[in-house]
Amino acid sequence: MSTEFAVWAPLPERVRLQLDDEVHPMTRDDAGWWRATVDARDDADYGFLLDDTTPARPDPRSRRQPDGVHGLSRRFDPAAHTWGDRAWTGRPLAGSSVYELHLGTFTPGGTLDAAAAKLDHLVDLGVGFVELLPVNGFNGTHNWGYDGVAWYAVQETYGGPAAYQRFVDACHQRGLGVIQDVVYNHLGPSGNYLPEFFPVFSEGGANTWGESVNLSGPHSDEVRRYIIDNALMWLRDMHVDGLRLDAVHALVDERATHVLEELAAEVDALSVAVGRPLTLIAESDLNDPRMVTPRASGGLGMTAQWSDDFHHSLHAVLTGEGQGYYRDFADAGLAGLAKVLTGAFLHDGAWSSFRKRHHGRPVDTTRLPGWKFLAYLQDHDQIGNRATGDRVSATLSPAQLAVGATITLTSPFTPMLFMGEEWGATTPWQFFTSHPEPELGKATAEGRIGEFAEHGWDAEEVPDPQDPGTFTRSKLDWSELDRDPHAGLLRVHTDLLALRRTHPDLVDADLTRVAVDHDEAERWLVVHRGTLRVVANLADTPRTVDLDAAPTEVLFATGELPTVEGTAVTLPAHSATILRAALATDGPVRIRTDERTGPRVASTGRPVPSEDVRVLDDE
Repeated sequence: MSTEFAVWAPLPERVRLQLDDEVHPMTRDDAGWWRATVDARDDADYGFLLDDTTPARPDPRSRRQPDGVHGLSRRFDPAAHTWGDRAWTGRPLAGSSVYELHLGTFTPGGTLDAAAAKLDHLVDLGVGFVELLPVNGFNGTHNWGYDGVAWYAVQETYGGPAAYQRFVDACHQRGLGVIQDVVYNHLGPSGNYLPEFFPVFSEGGANTWGESVNLSGPHSDEVRRYIIDNALMWLRDMHVDGLRLDAVHALVDERATHVLEELAAEVDALSVAVGRPLTLIAESDLNDPRMVTPRASGGLGMTAQWSDDFHHSLHAVLTGEGQGYYRDFADAGLAGLAKVLTGAFLHDGAWSSFRKRHHGRPVDTTRLPGWKFLAYLQDHDQIGNRATGDRVSATLSPAQLAVGATITLTSPFTPMLFMGEEWGATTPWQFFTSHPEPELGKATAEGRIGEFAEHGWDAEEVPDPQDPGTFTRSKLDWSELDRDPHAGLLRVHTDLLALRRTHPDLVDADLTRVAVDHDEAERWLVVHRGTLRVVANLADTPRTVDLDAAPTEVLFATGELPTVEGTAVTLPAHSATILRAALATDGPVRIRTDERTGPRVASTGRPVPSEDVRVLDDE
């Protein structure tokens, strides 16, 4: 069958197509596109010979790299998959929740098909979206995914593009949306042949990971097209529901229309065409509300963004850590957490000691809803970028983890969990690589050790990223689910997510309606969510909190039930509860017990002293 092969390559003087074992000439147009029409098998291997360079280079837009990022590309027809998700109409981010996972460590098998076999767990948990860390092609067998170089391909060790389509299909058939993490701010250190084809990097300037991508220099029109077409591919051909855009603050764009705004416009158009909501979530440390402000109002039009300020505030309050970028958040304490819960940012033009300058801009809470900010107690960065990759479960007790989950999952933001967090996984999630090049592997390991040596860590305590054991240790231990305290923590997360789905107050994203009371010395916090009060005791002894209204119903408790007398609520140490505060009616607070979930309220009533509370058997 005659097929046109095309590649944009303005840099070489000659480009030839290698198709299996044959070489074919290509012709160039004025824009730098080279084309050849030849007969090709559906699964043919191909590549491009640039000038006199050998071997042939993989296609910059390759859909499949069966022999790795240095090998030939293989043709892949995304339309060949028979989709079973025709009933899927998509899912808006507003009111939903996100579950972040890394395919290589989510299951022992570390593949897309193995992950699909665990989807029922996520359905039972009650999350709305699965967010996959980057899956695009990288060199080696395992990696976080942020060293990708084949942006259009799915890593073969995960199963390749066909397995990816099966995974998305399986998610949709279970009512789960899929968000794909993509990296457009840099390329990995091995297997990046793009600079031989076109000027992918800008002249001068760099970011944390190397040279900056060329977004506004000569030839940048097609570089931007390369990025936007990649985004549309995931959403259109792979039926993905949204993209998480890595470190967008590293996208240096001097044009009047930022590449993110251009991307948002095209994704909005595609959303109309496919008839389902499509989501763009930015990872940005700019603390600039314009990132999530609609384009019609002068913003960049991202659907949402991660809120590291929420993480840092909650982490500092729960753990007491105050080094590095946690310093300002630890100094602010519960007042800082209260500020974030009502305004998304702590650094909203305030002084940042870590940056040694003022940082950020206030969120106009009358215009921007809270769901546009993702809130999380843990994520891959905040675990994996620690020296030993330790989760907060290594520091906090199960009771404290439950309090953190309560604050996160009842916040006015879109909550996100990192895989295993729902049961307090004890396995670390460390920084791991598998660079085949010895010199690159050595440089990566030495760089990691040097980075943490500056903070006082002994070299022997920092895991070697190239050690296969570092990768193996980071895999989830699913057997933990069968024993406490893990089973109990899973119930806490499941119950909280269920409450979000059934109580409108908990998904009310109007930040102007959120109020927070706190006492730094007594270590308690009360978050007002409509008629509900989320009360958290962060102290290691019981605390009595006087609420603004008498509770009439206990909706949830992380451990032992609180006692209620009038407007006073007494919570056990390291615990949290959700109460309904409404007009008092005659009758006691009545609590139902359930074998699976423990005590729950059966009906409302006027609060009375705890000794008069009647506990009912399940009916």
